[in-house]
Amino acid sequence: MLEIFYFFLGLVNSVFLIFIFLIRRNRLALLKRIGWLYLLLAIPATYAIILVVLEHKTVKYGIFLVIFLAFLAMEWMFDYVFKIDFRGNLKKNWKLTVPYLCLYYAMNYGFVVMPWKTSLAWGIIMLILFVIQIITNIISHHNHRGRGG
Repeated sequence: MLEIFYFFLGLVNSVFLIFIFLIRRNRLALLKRIGWLYLLLAIPATYAIILVVLEHKTVKYGIFLVIFLAFLAMEWMFDYVFKIDFRGNLKKNWKLTVPYLCLYYAMNYGFVVMPWKTSLAWGIIMLILFVIQIITNIISHHNHRGRGG
């Protein structure tokens, strides 16, 4: 059950991030209103950690889930607790950006490789979604800077 749950958690995560990157381009006010919903993925991620223990699965699932939870925690702290707009000037805020990006890439790596070990099709789906994430993220940052941000 964990493998299926993990795959769907990764799927929802990727689709959510793609959606966030797409609306970030032109609808930043909307993103600020609904962006907190992304943080709710901490609930199924926590449940998945429980599944890792109950089903005696490899610790790798737990590690990647903790990385995902750390990423969500960083999102919450930067965006909602401290309200730091570190994305506006990545060069200036590199001390915040580097650990954030490390967690982002590690989280996505886990959501690609672990499903890939279960099913080649799942792994390819997750890899394609990750590439789409990267493309939409780059486009959203490019347009954001183009408006003087």
